[in-house]
Amino acid sequence: MDERTIPVDGVAVTVLVERKRVRNINARLDGDTVRVSAPLHLPSAEIERALPDLVRTLLRRAHARKVNSEEDALALARRIAKRFPHPPDVESVAFVTNQHGCWGSYSSRTGRIRLHAALRAMPRWVLEAIVAHELAHVVHLRHGKAFWALLRRVCPDTDRAHAFLEGVSWLGRTWRRLPPVERALLVRDAADGAD
Repeated sequence: MDERTIPVDGVAVTVLVERKRVRNINARLDGDTVRVSAPLHLPSAEIERALPDLVRTLLRRAHARKVNSEEDALALARRIAKRFPHPPDVESVAFVTNQHGCWGSYSSRTGRIRLHAALRAMPRWVLEAIVAHELAHVVHLRHGKAFWALLRRVCPDTDRAHAFLEGVSWLGRTWRRLPPVERALLVRDAADGAD
């Protein structure tokens, strides 16, 4: 058995690789360790290439299970839906780790809301604004004047949340390009609660 630590999304993860009589590479998360079974004759380089994606998938699934069990987002979404003149049906809400390019989505066919997992850690008013935004698309598909008027009526914090998320997105895109001194200042200021 081969044990190693690999960095995945900024986290050091212990990985145990065992060669077995299996057809494909299989992985499972066992506490803080990822256990991998690899075919006996598979080249080591192929295993090395596959490990980061396997580990990332397992960590994201575990994180999604955790954030979905912490609080009842369904009750929050249903409260927000009641603010609409014709409340949309909300059957389920899930925080997901594969939501790329948008903060949320809503299917009027299934009544399911999918939310970017990072929203769980953001202020409550931001989460409420995203839920309201997705539900407003039931009435107005496009981001026109009528859409924004409805959204601001249903969720007065809409503009504030939009600005907050623009800042979060900018920082996420820019963080690695910022000089270390500036990153340290941002982290220290945030920890001190400075405005």
